[in-house]
This record gives sequence, structure tokens and C-alpha cells, in this order.
Amino acid sequence: MASTSALYTGLSGLLSNQNRLNVIGNNIANVNTTAFKSTRMLFESMFSRTQSLGTGPNGRIGGINPRQVGNGSTVAGTQRNFSNGALTATGMATDMAIEGDGFFITQLNGERLFTRDGSFLTNENNQLVTSGGAFVMGYGVDDNYQIEFGEMEPIVIPLGQMTVAEATENIYFNGNLNASGELPVTGSIHNTAPFYSESTGNQVMTGSEDLTQAGVNLYMNTGDTEYGVAIEGGAMATITIDNVEKGGQDLGTFSFTFCTPAEAAANDIEYFGSNMVDFVAALDQFLGLDNSDVSGQALGGNILLNSNGSLLIFGNEGTAQGLNISTSDISVSYMGTPVETPPTNPFVVTQSAEATGESVRTSFVAYDSLGTAVSIDVTMVLQETIDGQGSIWEFVAESSDNHSLDRIVGLGTLQFDNEGNLLSSSNTTIEIVRTNGAINPMSLTLDFSYGSDGVTAYADSVSTLSVASQDGSGIGNLVSFAVGQDGLITGAFTNGMTRTLGQLALARFNNPGGLEDVGSGNYRVGANSGEPMYTTATSLGSGRIIGGALELSNVDLSQEFIDMILASTGYSASSRVISTTDELMDQLLLLGR
Repeated sequence: MASTSALYTGLSGLLSNQNRLNVIGNNIANVNTTAFKSTRMLFESMFSRTQSLGTGPNGRIGGINPRQVGNGSTVAGTQRNFSNGALTATGMATDMAIEGDGFFITQLNGERLFTRDGSFLTNENNQLVTSGGAFVMGYGVDDNYQIEFGEMEPIVIPLGQMTVAEATENIYFNGNLNASGELPVTGSIHNTAPFYSESTGNQVMTGSEDLTQAGVNLYMNTGDTEYGVAIEGGAMATITIDNVEKGGQDLGTFSFTFCTPAEAAANDIEYFGSNMVDFVAALDQFLGLDNSDVSGQALGGNILLNSNGSLLIFGNEGTAQGLNISTSDISVSYMGTPVETPPTNPFVVTQSAEATGESVRTSFVAYDSLGTAVSIDVTMVLQETIDGQGSIWEFVAESSDNHSLDRIVGLGTLQFDNEGNLLSSSNTTIEIVRTNGAINPMSLTLDFSYGSDGVTAYADSVSTLSVASQDGSGIGNLVSFAVGQDGLITGAFTNGMTRTLGQLALARFNNPGGLEDVGSGNYRVGANSGEPMYTTATSLGSGRIIGGALELSNVDLSQEFIDMILASTGYSASSRVISTTDELMDQLLLLGR
């Protein structure tokens, strides 16, 4: 006989299979959703009506099982499949995929969420965000670009805005110094005509006369004519040295004004001194002359102020150190109105000797801590050949960017054995004065033993010297970045440098199936998920991060179609139960007519 319970049993089958079709439809609809995790529905039977509990066996009967009639099915629950989807390369630096069990950590409206969808992008503040606007969380870096683990923060990638520079610390040289070259005999020698002072009755200068006093005139005798450089009446004379060459390289411009410290401050002039002795000392530094005895051999460079007021300029030894000075390179100008107007170029210069000696020069650019380029010249000069023992060379390091008048920033020696190999080097650390806010002094180490390609001293036709390698770099802008398997974000700059910009954080759960889906590929902690374990990629089983790739949906369409057929069949069968029961009830009602 038909009963209403059969109707409800069929109805439960309809509802269960309808819910299953909803789950299958959701899976199929998200077959192309990035990192989507498919879900399956599990059924369970509803309670049964017990008509008899049955009896156990005894001597008269073998036992009767309980008699129970089911009341249909219901949904036992849904189960999300967190297996990894296939990875596909996209080529976009902001796209990331996790190969493992971890989750990206995001923050939206103050709430911490978790996702497998790595289709990130950057906002106007250069922060890495999801397509839904949630911040991608990780760890930043300190001033030394070291990861600061601790409190997580939004990842920032300041493309086009971040700049870096690195101070040069080491310079590596290679080349060969011609051990059979000519030993130096002299440096270049230049002399000027004598100078006189009107205050001493046109007598020769002692050099220490104060040329800032009123009524004092600086005279130079050229043949039968005396030209006066007048300084009285507040007119200050300035001697300018320009276009002087050293080894074929222009040394730049240097100006010396005869004045007092107060006058220099009042007129914004760099103060060097007030007499010819001061001028000679300053000129010596500007020309980079030095007669220091570094290795038992003097370089020979200095300036003599003769008793007749003339100058004798001795250049450093070595052809690469030879000075080229002409009369037109030295001029005089005035601040104020001079009493007399002497020639613009009153310093008549003649050269009596050229520099000799085997030598070679090389130039390179280093960078201070602010990324400012600093030009440096290194000259090697043969000093001595020791019979059967090798040769000794001396190096002179100079810089026109030294924020001090003295061009020379380092002096040292190299000693080679009788097979041309470098035995020892001295004073290879040089210092350059910086007053631009960078680290002062700027310290550089000159390395002449660069592996197997260092400096040698074999007999050759000519000496060679070059920079093989160096560290440091000028200022550069961040132009690109990449994400490593451990989540480290490395930025590339226009100066060739790379720096760590941050590291992505990941989370792992003991039961990811217990997470609560909040839409847009995001999950929040659920009652049965367990608390998140925060870590980084490749740790605690979180997996590795693949940059420039995305995780595809893990929906298996073939399985979904099979499940859809089964659900459709179950739905149809349950509807048939309802229609059959309806027919039986109709027959029952006919009996009562």
C-alpha cells in the first residue's frame, strides 16, 4: 500500500542529487578560474524506522535480524580538493604560483585572508595586491637590504622610483710592465723668469713677502721690461693655471688669489695663502708633484723658488708623468682696479728637459658611497732593476676629484722576481677626500695580483696596465624584479646591481579542508582548519613559489561529467519513486468510490 513516507523518501533523493548538481555545476563553471579547488558532495542515509530489533539465536530458532526501513538520503557534507592544479607560464613578473601546500597571505579591510591565486598586480603606491584589492603580505628589508623577519607588512616593489648606489672598495689590475725598459734619469723641467717686488726697491723676492699689503707690486722681469702686478688699492691678483697637461692628460683649472683669510671669506674665495711660498706649495699639490722616498727611490717632483724670484718646476720621473706647461697656461686677473695693467700672461715658461723612464698610465672611474663618479689615474714608473733578482716599480695614484688641492692620493711600490712574478706590494690602500656628504675619506684597495691575470713584469716592447675588474656602482633605478623559489623578491637596477626587495610569507594549515571560502579565491580560518603556521616558501612543507606562472583550476571535467550523469540519474530515479507512489495513492482512492 502506498504511503506518504515513500513520497518524502523520494523527495530527499531529489534534494540530495539537486545539491550535488549544484556542486558539479559550480566546479564546471570554475574550470578556468585561477587556482580554483574543486569540491565534491558526500551523501549519507537518513535515520531508519525500526519495525523490529530482531532476536538472537536459541535452541529453537537461528536468530532474526532487525527490520528497518530507511527514510531517504541527505547531504553528509562537502569536501574540497586542495591538490595542486597544473602550472602555466605567463611571463608576468607579478604572477606567482605555489607548488606545494602553502597559501599566500593577504589582508583586506584589516582581516587576514589566505589564497592560492597568485595573479597579483601593483597599485599606485607600488604595493603588491590581489585583483580584489587585498594587500599581499610578507617581510621587508632593512637599510642593508637584509630581510627583517617579524611583523608582516604589505610587499612594496617601487619600480622606477627606488635608486641604489654602491661605493667602490676594490680595484683589480692586470697587464705587463716592461722590465727591459729605460730607467728614469729625470722628470720634465720647466722654469719661469724672475719676480721682483716694488716694496723692496725692485730687488729680488725672498718669497715670503706678504703680497696682500697696500702699495706692494709683484714684478716680473722679461728682458729689458718690468711688468708690475699691482695689488694696492684693494685690488687682489689671481693667478690661474689652466690647460697644463700631465702625460697628455689635462689637469684642469687652479686659481690662487693673494689675499688674507678675511678677504677670502668676504669674496667667497678659497684661501691658499698670501705670498709666493704659499703659491709654490699650492702649485706643487695641483701638479701632483712628489719627491717622497717610498722605496728608496725618490720620484723627484718638486718646485724650487730661486733667490732671484724664478721658479724651477721638476716633474715626476717617467714619461707618463711628463708635464707640458706653456706661457699661455698661466694668466693673471684682478679683483678690483689694479694700479698698473701688466700683460695677461706675464709668466714666461721655458722647458729645459723632458721626463724619462719606462712608465705606463691607466685611468678608471670609481664611485663613492653616494654613487658619485670619481676619476682616478694610476701610473707605474720603473725605479730599479736588480741583477738576477727582478725589478722594482713605483705607482702614483692621482685624482682630480680629490676634494683637496693635492692630486696625489696614494704612493706605493711593486716588487717582481726574476721570472716576472709579483712578489710584494706596499701602500695599496689609497684614500680620497670627499666633502659632498659621502663617506670621508673614500678608501680603495688596489689589487695587482688578480688571480692568474694580475700584473707581471716580463721584458716586452711596451708596458701595459688596465683595470680588469672592480666593485661598486653609480646610481641606478629599479627597472625589473623576479621572485625566487624561496619567495625572495630580487630587484634589478639600471646600473647592473641587484638587491633584495622583500620576501613573500606563506601560511600552512593542518586541515586546509576546514577553511571557510569567502569568495574571490580567498579563505579565512575555520573552526576545523587549525591555526595558520606562518613561514616562507620551501619551509614547513609550504612548497616553493614559481614566479611568472599561475596555478590552474584542478577541476577534472571528465570526472565532473560522470558525476553529473550519476546525479541526473539519481534525480530521475527519485522522481520516479514519487510518481510511482502517486499512482499507488490514486489506485487506493479509487477503491473508495
